[in-house]
Amino acid sequence: MSEYDYSIFWEETIKQLREENEISDQEFNMYFQNIHYVESTRDTIVLSLPSRFIQSQLKQRYINIIENRLLELSGLNLTLDFIIENRLKESEKSSPVPVEQHETEQIEISPHPQLRQDYTFKTFVIGNNNSFAANASKAIAENPGSKYNPCLIYGGVGLGKTHLMQSIGNYIHYNKPEMKVVYIPAETFINDFIESINTKKQTSFKNKYRNVDVLLIDDIHDLQDKKGTQEELFHTFNALYDANKQMVFTCDRPPSELKNFADRLKNRFVRGLNVDLHPPNYETRYAILRKKLEDKNVSISDEILELISQNIKTNIRDLEAALTSIVAYAELVQKEITADIARQQLKQFFSSPIQSNITIDKIQKQVSEYFNVTLSDMKGKKRTKQITFPRQIAMYIIREITDYSTTEIGLEFGGRDHTTVMHSCQRIEDRMKTDSTIEPTVQELIRSIKET
Repeated sequence: MSEYDYSIFWEETIKQLREENEISDQEFNMYFQNIHYVESTRDTIVLSLPSRFIQSQLKQRYINIIENRLLELSGLNLTLDFIIENRLKESEKSSPVPVEQHETEQIEISPHPQLRQDYTFKTFVIGNNNSFAANASKAIAENPGSKYNPCLIYGGVGLGKTHLMQSIGNYIHYNKPEMKVVYIPAETFINDFIESINTKKQTSFKNKYRNVDVLLIDDIHDLQDKKGTQEELFHTFNALYDANKQMVFTCDRPPSELKNFADRLKNRFVRGLNVDLHPPNYETRYAILRKKLEDKNVSISDEILELISQNIKTNIRDLEAALTSIVAYAELVQKEITADIARQQLKQFFSSPIQSNITIDKIQKQVSEYFNVTLSDMKGKKRTKQITFPRQIAMYIIREITDYSTTEIGLEFGGRDHTTVMHSCQRIEDRMKTDSTIEPTVQELIRSIKET
């Protein structure tokens, strides 16, 4: 046992840096919550870290301010030393019960038949793009039906909406087993409703969805144009809401952007908490890849992870696909993956945007040529009238003739926020009402885009 114990200085340092906002809540959740004090020597504090990624981030971002604050508090020139240690016990790894459970004694519970076991809060990597949504989801899971009800999680494809929703379901299933949790994609809700009509079993359908404690419905944008199903969901919503039962929905866009959707149902979604997910930044992308590697128990060099993180900026699903491709290649050829090999194997991920019959890039090019502005200006930060108007037109057309969400559109216009895209589309709609020349221009561009 060491004669030195500087744990009090370490704890006070982190406390003060958080209070002074030198370390934000998001940064703490991402980098510090799994760091543990181990021991001290005469001039060193030894910390346990879960990964080399956390170690590199500490050294790059925080070590100077931490060691300076340690000096102020202790009067000693203390340095930090690190050991990499996975504190998850082997028994916890093999248990079907998620680590979020906090009952001291609990019988083993079978996995929920509708939920993926690996979709838990423990496996969800928190970054600046999703910290609010993640914290709100945890609060819902801990007190279902009492706050943030209903909750709508929205964002583009592959950003973690389903992961968060199922994390809520898994947490409640294991920690509150007396509660009935139902998770379904919206498509299943539609099919069940149609089947109940065909078989004249509407009562059975209503009992199935109205006698639950937690209802999780994924991808409610699939209900667009389904008036009968929307009507049934409206009544289901009211029954559960009046009974203080928790509801969580996901969508690829804000409720205000849902087309051919009953206003009174959209108003029900807005009544609760709406949280959005953005594409992850570089640090979060790297952390996600590192976490996936740890789960797979596979070793890939930091250089390769950095290469993937820098080149794939769309969503988590694309990141995972690229990593899976590299891991599979490494296992098959059984040799070390170099940066050149990685670039060759991942060229389809690095060079191909989201595929669709009509792409964002295609629309941007057509509009920029029509208005004689450069594509770089269209995507850039300039806000002159000559640039802003074509940019707004392009955003409006993309929303009108494609299924891209405002988050995805904003990403392709220099990383703009989805609210900017929404404002731009509304601006064009308003101008159409007062300027008779705009709508013919838009229609001409749409015809040109579809023809080519």
